[in-house]
Amino acid sequence: MIDNFWKDKYPAGISAEINPDQYPNILAVLKESCQRFANKPAFSNLGKTLTYGELYKLSGDFAAYLQQNTSLQPGDRIAVQLPNVLQYPVVVFGAMRAGLIVVNTNPLYTAREMEHQFNDSGAKALVCLANMAHLAEEVLPKTGIRHVVITEVADLLPPLKRLLVNSVVKYVKKMVPAYHIAQAVKLNDALAKGRGQTVREASPKSDDVAVLQYTGGTTGVAKGAMLTHRNLVANMLQCKALMGANLDEGCEILIAPLPLYHIYAFTFHCMAMMLTGNHNILVTNPRDLNALAKELSQWKFTGFVGLNTLFVGLCNNEAFRKLDFTSLKLTLSGGMALQQATAERWKEVTGCAICEGYGMTETSPVVSVNPFQNIQIGTIGIPVPSTLCKVVDDAGVEQPLGERGELCVKGPQVMKGYWQRQEATDEILDKDGWLRTGDVAIIEADGYMRIVDRKKDMILVSGFNVYPNELEDVLATLPGVLQCAAIGVPDERSGEVIKVFVVPKPGVNLTKEQVVQHMHDNLTGYKRPKYVEFRESLPTTNVGKILRRELRDEELKKAKA
Repeated sequence: MIDNFWKDKYPAGISAEINPDQYPNILAVLKESCQRFANKPAFSNLGKTLTYGELYKLSGDFAAYLQQNTSLQPGDRIAVQLPNVLQYPVVVFGAMRAGLIVVNTNPLYTAREMEHQFNDSGAKALVCLANMAHLAEEVLPKTGIRHVVITEVADLLPPLKRLLVNSVVKYVKKMVPAYHIAQAVKLNDALAKGRGQTVREASPKSDDVAVLQYTGGTTGVAKGAMLTHRNLVANMLQCKALMGANLDEGCEILIAPLPLYHIYAFTFHCMAMMLTGNHNILVTNPRDLNALAKELSQWKFTGFVGLNTLFVGLCNNEAFRKLDFTSLKLTLSGGMALQQATAERWKEVTGCAICEGYGMTETSPVVSVNPFQNIQIGTIGIPVPSTLCKVVDDAGVEQPLGERGELCVKGPQVMKGYWQRQEATDEILDKDGWLRTGDVAIIEADGYMRIVDRKKDMILVSGFNVYPNELEDVLATLPGVLQCAAIGVPDERSGEVIKVFVVPKPGVNLTKEQVVQHMHDNLTGYKRPKYVEFRESLPTTNVGKILRRELRDEELKKAKA
């Protein structure tokens, strides 16, 4: 039962509770929605639309291929390394229907990052875009991956357009470096093989892991959050309960510029919008704001899911500002703090207020959101139904309303734990099901919550968690580095950017270019430093631990000066 404090905090018509066992697993939702909304558009990309019926058929073809033509067994992990293209939902739902656990993988990962995730998850299969296949080729011999499926960006488009787009990407834009993976199968060949074969529909239990979603958690190296079918179904129902009142089933057009491999977009577009039979416009490259504005001009879109960085960029884009926003009725923000100036500017440009929410990978991800009926800018809203929140001091004692403390969350969306890391799980999740977020918050008397500080050392770059330990571990492998530290410094566009401090070894003449190149070779884009500062020494504790807090404080003083 939901705590009595929260019961009367929900707007009229919104229940304080959902039934997380309404569906036994994600596949039950998929089947029901694809039958109910069979002729409704589900996903569009590059001018092609898949209906829910077509999505179910294609995902079945892929499931049949996996079952009949590979050695994969239910419970095996399959890494999916795709941007926002039509192949993503086909592959993910197909893998689930075959009983596999999906390991969402960032297509921008370096070989080092891929190797860690593939080995940590024990992935036995990989589906990747041809653009990244050269890195896969480098990594595969060091992993347990035996089955590889490769797709090109336009593979699900009609034949002539597919040939044209794929040729331009490969030969004109030269975006597909040469690769040779002997065991690789083309996705379209896999779908063709599966087309005439029978699917043995998996029936996972609600507590079975559906997705391994990698995160730094609150510390260190990336860990796989075990998100079960029940976790994801619960969060889908929670999102629908608190946000769905403003959405009509089978009628909405939602813009999806955030990557589906990120849990925020995955849960909203692939889960909550599937439940409601709505139409998701997949944006493959949201960094190209002019192309994004051109895509938006083709749709009478009713919803937009983004984050602060993207809102800022679009509001400064002339083509975007000229669009017709008369149909837009819902804008959601998550992934990073929404700045008040950004919220005001978006409302001014589009006429639509932003509903800010809060979540973590470990909570599937949504914990709270501002109901569109009563938005309070500067807050993260109220907990989604069937969710309890509290703030505690360092001793774990619950704090009264209006007092700050570490935000703790309990609900059916809280992960099962970290994959094969019981010690790390025990640090964040107690025996009563309370998850420590590491974020410092205040709960107000009306139930709205505010984040007032963040995890001690985490850096948040455009909604992505970056952990200094990983950056420093990479930087320390550069010959000539004696000491190093990484911090986040404020940035108007991305919230924060990375600054690294380097103490060179005596007599070594390191350059900024060497540092930047080393980080570029070993880390994906959002983890690379924007600023490099060389020093003779770094502030440390009496046992030699580098004090990142002092470095951050110095940067803040500089910014204010």
